[in-house]
Amino acid sequence: MIRNRSEAKVSEGDGSEVRGGEERRGVGASRPRSERSNLQRGIIILPSAFTLASLFFGIWSIIAALRGDLAFAGWFIVTAAALDMLDGRIARFTRTGSTFGAELDSIVDGISFGVAPAVIIYHLYLADANWSWVVAYLYVGGTVLRLARFNVEQGGHAKVQFHGLPSPTAGMVLATFYPFSQTPFFVQHLAHLPWPMIMTGFTLFVAALMVSHIPYPVFPKFGIRSGRELLKLGAFGALLTVVLIAPSISVFPLLVAYIIWPLLKAVFLGLLERLPERDPLLDVEDEGSEQVAGEARAIEYENMPTARARQAPEREPSPDANLRLRGDPEPSEGP
Repeated sequence: MIRNRSEAKVSEGDGSEVRGGEERRGVGASRPRSERSNLQRGIIILPSAFTLASLFFGIWSIIAALRGDLAFAGWFIVTAAALDMLDGRIARFTRTGSTFGAELDSIVDGISFGVAPAVIIYHLYLADANWSWVVAYLYVGGTVLRLARFNVEQGGHAKVQFHGLPSPTAGMVLATFYPFSQTPFFVQHLAHLPWPMIMTGFTLFVAALMVSHIPYPVFPKFGIRSGRELLKLGAFGALLTVVLIAPSISVFPLLVAYIIWPLLKAVFLGLLERLPERDPLLDVEDEGSEQVAGEARAIEYENMPTARARQAPEREPSPDANLRLRGDPEPSEGP
């Protein structure tokens, strides 16, 4: 009986009281803590859910292109780009950015904005020749190189501008060409141009821009605190309205303008930085020089040192010489 009683005491001290303490501490806190952990877990998963949704539309775009629905394939890539933009903003807003999310985003971007647009261009203009698929390969290679360089140079840092063309923009501009080519404006005014050759060169051009160091602006931040911010918000609203009303004829030209304008700006500023201040072939002295052209300057030859004096090394005077210079008597050798 004593043993059972002692065991019961131990049971009460090591089990029941502890559990009771946990119950006393957890009656009002266990459920909120569980709810907070579930909410935090859900917030962490939210950016990755948008990333996987971008992957879903990227795969759907590939399937649609293989079935011949190139228009739907192009708009699926635009949808994937919108989701790709949202996942990064959600991660920054909820402060749930992680290395895992960055790596997942890069892999998804390589598929949605690298492989999917390449499949569209291949089925549109490259399927007839034997080695034309190399163009699609070079585009996908430029996309993955651009993503790898972005993770090394700008990943995890606040971005004022992109180094090179962003891969979502490159994917969208190739994907939206086919819807643009089906508009009445294109059929009436642009259909006669050699578009297979143009789009092949344009694909390689876009791939080169992705691995270049040309600065491209990031998506602007909007506000209502100043007139400039209100003007920027109004311009964006007008562009968004045009895109929503007539997407087929507006998205592709706007993306081309976004690609070309920073390139022209970089080339123009680069030429200005390399222009010399004056013509190097003209032998004209500067205005601030002391010597005026045609005016001879007198030279005093008496004060010029001789060649022997220039070659002789300078020697420090001895202490005895210093004493003699001051007029002190010369030290005697004996007492």
